[in-house]
Amino acid sequence: MRCIVNGIILLPDGEVRGKALAFERGRIAGVLDVPPAGSRIIDAAGGYVAPGLVDVHIHGFMGMDASNGSLGELQEMSRRLAEWGTTAWLPTTMTLKWPTLEACFSAIRQAAARSLRPDWGGAQVLGCHAEGPFINPVKKGAQDGAAIQRPDVEKLRPWADVVKLMTVAPEVDGALDFIRAAAGLGVTVSMGHTAATAAQALAGFDAGVTHATHTFNAMPPLNHREPGAVGAALTDGRVYCELIADTFHVNPMLFGLMARQKGDRLVLITDSIQVAHLPDGPHDQSGQTVIVDGIRCRFPDGTIAGSSLTMDLAVRNFRAHTGLPLYQVVNMASLYPARSVGVDGAKGSLEAGKDADILITDPAFNVMHTFVRGECVYSRAQRTDER
Repeated sequence: MRCIVNGIILLPDGEVRGKALAFERGRIAGVLDVPPAGSRIIDAAGGYVAPGLVDVHIHGFMGMDASNGSLGELQEMSRRLAEWGTTAWLPTTMTLKWPTLEACFSAIRQAAARSLRPDWGGAQVLGCHAEGPFINPVKKGAQDGAAIQRPDVEKLRPWADVVKLMTVAPEVDGALDFIRAAAGLGVTVSMGHTAATAAQALAGFDAGVTHATHTFNAMPPLNHREPGAVGAALTDGRVYCELIADTFHVNPMLFGLMARQKGDRLVLITDSIQVAHLPDGPHDQSGQTVIVDGIRCRFPDGTIAGSSLTMDLAVRNFRAHTGLPLYQVVNMASLYPARSVGVDGAKGSLEAGKDADILITDPAFNVMHTFVRGECVYSRAQRTDER
């Protein structure tokens, strides 16, 4: 058994001090008053002991992208994500021609299986988030309009084991029948890239939508007479709302409002893209020019292309702009996203029996060590003997 001591343990309902977090055989054993005799001790050095972060919407970074359909890139991204505290993720595909998407789904399926092996060396791949192609071209944003198509559940059916989350516009022709069928296959359906009215959004929720993709973005703005997709998502208790907390996609004045309104259904995401973490300036992204300018990634016409956010920074940003206790913000980046896609039985919190996906951070929530299913896959400084 290994025990992490001298840290502030972040549990779903609060912070625990003066105790030890125990884990063995890849699972959390529990929070103990005293480490058992013979335990291997890991010193958290006064920092936080947190659950690994779960990113359900991330395309890529540093020239790599889930839409490239490369198993090697998926593994390298998994390894790098561990440096920023992400221990489980959904590689997210763009709106592409269906044969290209199938190649991506195949690579992600392989990655999901291989990421269960101890030699994977990074964040676990939970499956895929397919952002399209069944969306509204009016709100396509950075998506390829030529690849948008009518919803067809028969195309999805062979891939329902790997597509854990799918973004759909509920107002497009055939969407409601598709949503019912997809939900019946066990796929979590998200509303996004949509021009839906509030009534159309609610019809989507009734059909089985339980998630909203990057809330506010690629949706009509909130209006006091026509609340639209945004108003429906924020006020309906059935729906988890994603938030890109980079302070650019959504003004941070709204962070606290979203926290108060959505509570345990607010999900922090990165929506990080292929050019993220590359130097400022123009870069090629799958044949398109994207201009990186600090936290901003835009096409030459000014359209937002995505973000360069990391999950640990999303936590720090959200906490800085709301003043909420850290454990509550960490829930938004771990437990709630895990719950939104149905994996909270194993992921998202430091509860006994769950996978030992654990972070040790400094007091400012900078990641020092990352464990995935009990294996240390990243260590910034040699404070433990685990790597």
